[in-house]
Amino acid sequence: MARDLNKVMLTGHLGADPEMRFTPQGSAVTTFRVASNRSWKSGDGVQHDDTEWFRIVAWDKLAEICNEYLKKGTRVYIEGRLQTRSWDDRNTGEKRYMTEVVAQDMIILTPKGDRVPAVDAEETDVREVGSASRRALAPSAPDMPAPVSNGPARASATRAPARNTPQPIEEDDIPF
Repeated sequence: MARDLNKVMLTGHLGADPEMRFTPQGSAVTTFRVASNRSWKSGDGVQHDDTEWFRIVAWDKLAEICNEYLKKGTRVYIEGRLQTRSWDDRNTGEKRYMTEVVAQDMIILTPKGDRVPAVDAEETDVREVGSASRRALAPSAPDMPAPVSNGPARASATRAPARNTPQPIEEDDIPF
């Protein structure tokens, strides 16, 4: 018997910063929109451009990583499955539908040097995740972005000093 397949693979740019919420049970949920562009020439040689927008939903650890490392304009690869939700509109009573991509993997395609570090709004510390997630985000080869999976990896959040923050100089640091 043949098995069915529900798989989405897309690349594009984030249209806005991700938004993270938590379920009553404590699971992290991050949503964001990705714009994917395509260009083609018609039979008469005229160039056409088209943009398709996708709503992305990430859960648990992948949700936390997406919220922390993705920003408006970041180019990403998303792999997941399509899911359609339905609800009754409170105002009109009409049945409404929304199709979204439930992310299972994410790769940041924006080069590391072009990324803006995620900064906590109340503090100037750059946010980092524990070593397991740092290894997952670090490229395994110079030209290969690293995949981030919505798997069982657990890591605690830590804080690193902000960039360009003055550090105390000790006498041993002075070369003369």
